Amino acid sequence: MNPIDKTPKQIVKELNAYIIGQDKAKRAIAIALRNRYRRMQLAEDMQEEITPKNVLMIGPTGVGKTEIARRLAKIVQAPFMKVEATKFTEVGYVGRDVESMVRDLVEVAYKMEVEFQFEQVRSKAGRNANKRLVKLLVPAIKKNKKEGVEEINIGQMFQEIQRGQTPSLETVQKEVVTEEIKKERLSVKEKLNKGLLENQEVTLEVNDSSQNAKGPSAIFNKLGIDLGDTLNSLTPTKRVKRTMTVSQAREHLIQEEAEKLTNKADIASSAIKRAENTGIIFIDEIDKITSKSQRNNGEISREGVQRDILPIVEGSQIETKYGLVNTDHILFIASGAFHESKPSDLIAELQGRFPIRVELDELKAEDFVKILTEPNNALVKQYIALIGTDNVKVTFTIEAIRKISEIAYHVNHENENIGARRLHTILEKLLEDLLFEGPDMQMGDITITEAYVQDKIGNIAADKDLSQYIL
Repeated sequence: MNPIDKTPKQIVKELNAYIIGQDKAKRAIAIALRNRYRRMQLAEDMQEEITPKNVLMIGPTGVGKTEIARRLAKIVQAPFMKVEATKFTEVGYVGRDVESMVRDLVEVAYKMEVEFQFEQVRSKAGRNANKRLVKLLVPAIKKNKKEGVEEINIGQMFQEIQRGQTPSLETVQKEVVTEEIKKERLSVKEKLNKGLLENQEVTLEVNDSSQNAKGPSAIFNKLGIDLGDTLNSLTPTKRVKRTMTVSQAREHLIQEEAEKLTNKADIASSAIKRAENTGIIFIDEIDKITSKSQRNNGEISREGVQRDILPIVEGSQIETKYGLVNTDHILFIASGAFHESKPSDLIAELQGRFPIRVELDELKAEDFVKILTEPNNALVKQYIALIGTDNVKVTFTIEAIRKISEIAYHVNHENENIGARRLHTILEKLLEDLLFEGPDMQMGDITITEAYVQDKIGNIAADKDLSQYIL
């Protein structure tokens, strides 16, 4: 269950494809990640002694702290959970307890493990799904007791009850397959294999997804109470009929067949190992739980929240519905702006658990130019693609992009500094007319120039009273 074997340079290179600047933070994160891989190469007794070097990122909002952690998890395909420190309350208060961050991480790891193990059996599950599709497309004749045919398919009924499902009508009836049906099924099977029936509609029974979304455990989870499968077991899965295309039905059936071919206990065990050895928990706004961040004595003790987080970061065992999880080797990345407080305002024990500290730089106008154009998901590229769906081709001149960047930098300094997030607001305002009129233009070429930028948002940005409300 090792992280992907990538060198720090390779990790930084992949981060550079999405995040501009912040080289110190990228290097620190890449080294921390590589050390996890190095640890897994050692003898087991040495592995136990080496703990992750947790990272504390310090910098204003919108400079890339969260994005670095989020992209990092994708690069290494590791379980990742982002939490906000302010959402937690001290033990004894109503609200989310700090242990829920570990339970949430294990849920992510479990889903990843399900996907991994399902992929291993997908080929066989696909063959089984096609067999079921043939039977759905060419159903057998159903006979009941009155017609003198034995009634109950005991084996299938028992399997459905084990899965918490109500036995379907098909289970409690005997199927009769005539020679004509056999021939038709062979013909349909051949067409399925050739992909000739992908858009044909078929009706099948699936689990009622709305039941889980509105079930009792979902309600308690919103309140920060994790009763998990205890409540779900009291409400067996309801099956509903849905009509869909053959290609959609196949995916549903593959999932059901894959479940039969995998062992839930094995998945849970592997998920726990995945979370323990490669899991990453990103604790945002950690500066908001320092004692100096409290504005009055009526607030819940922020220092109490720190003391509750401490044992998890130090290493402890947390009970989850999949088993006990040891947090000794989970990597914790914390971040905060620390405008009204400083890292030393955290309790001493917690400070010691984040030995690597990196300060992220404030974004300058030239950084905004790069953010708008260089990353794979650059904002300018996104808007060009969005407006392009209306057959309108948009081009930005480099002068226009520089002007947008200057305005963003200026507004950030005149008002609240929200970093690169300011670009979203400015571009949305700049392209408002085009986004509204685009569908009626049918087609055309539009060039966004410096003069256009000045005309649309330059005057707003120059007026401090207007800019703080509009931009």
